[in-house]
Amino acid sequence: MIRLEKRPQPSRAWTVAAPLLAVALTMVAGGLMFALLGKNPVDAIRTIFWDPLFNQQFASYSRPQLLVKAGPLILIAIGLSLGFRAGIWNIGAEGQYIMGALAGAGVALALYPLDTWILFPLMVLAGALGGWAWAMIPALLKTRFRTNEILVSLLLVYVAQQVLASMSLGLMRNPEGGGFPGSRNLQQYPAAANPELFEGTGMHWGVVAAFIAVIAAYVLLNRHMLGFQIRLTGQSPRAARFAGVDTNALVLFCLGTSGALAGLAGLFEVSGPAGQVNIDFNVGYGFTAIIVAFLGRLHPVGILLAGLLMALTYIGGELAQFMLGIPAAAIQAFQGMLLFFLLGVDVLSNYNIRLGRREIA
Repeated sequence: MIRLEKRPQPSRAWTVAAPLLAVALTMVAGGLMFALLGKNPVDAIRTIFWDPLFNQQFASYSRPQLLVKAGPLILIAIGLSLGFRAGIWNIGAEGQYIMGALAGAGVALALYPLDTWILFPLMVLAGALGGWAWAMIPALLKTRFRTNEILVSLLLVYVAQQVLASMSLGLMRNPEGGGFPGSRNLQQYPAAANPELFEGTGMHWGVVAAFIAVIAAYVLLNRHMLGFQIRLTGQSPRAARFAGVDTNALVLFCLGTSGALAGLAGLFEVSGPAGQVNIDFNVGYGFTAIIVAFLGRLHPVGILLAGLLMALTYIGGELAQFMLGIPAAAIQAFQGMLLFFLLGVDVLSNYNIRLGRREIA
């Protein structure tokens, strides 16, 4: 008989090893999936993880894209990790990402063709406020009426998607676009654009914001009383209440911060790589960031590394679709396996596996 025996305290070795083992298991299971699809599993894994970085035929394009893809994932995941550490589950970052993009782009389009340096800072502020305001809906409902923030934040994603479609076809549609959905191209609007800071690197203001968020989160969690309250609430809510932690204020802070960071990610994306508001603007960064947060063990430095790894699967996945004809759905399933195996292997951090015979009463 196989049974699980709870450890007196979580294993530090397994806590470190779990993400590495999860990645290895994902490669094995993903290889089997690709083989069932009639693709060479070795070629598929190599194309996803090796070619974007080391194949000179693709590296000149892929390496800058690594930061472009990783920036929003890291920024959103840092915000989510604060809430997750406190036991506050924001699953609606995708909606906050969309609303931040709409708010930021809305400022630029409303003031078009104003050409002044202050326009982009105003867009950044609007993007953060847009994501924050959308996150405040589940936050206020939870603190006032004890609703479930998981359900409310998740359902609001679908509302945000409908708002995005409405704006793309209506209020924000480019009047010079010949009736096609989508806003003006912000990359062609110099005061509102978010270009590369150093040509050929993929580094733009969104990537800078992601690095700043990593540093700020590390300092908050390890050097500030609020960080201690977040960790205490996640580990023992009852002890946190006895210690005088205001749990309602913590809910507002964690959901608000994660919403603001997701909104910033949306703003930097719509003014940079995406360039415009359109129906297909959201590509799932808000949901993928959940995988990034857990793969990084909810630690800022771990999230930085996990964000780069997940960005690599995005770039390598696109390359595998183009070079090997692997379906996009298979690439998404491959990414989802990371979280599946991480959660499975993570059991070993808290439990020992014991083998023995079943006791007879």
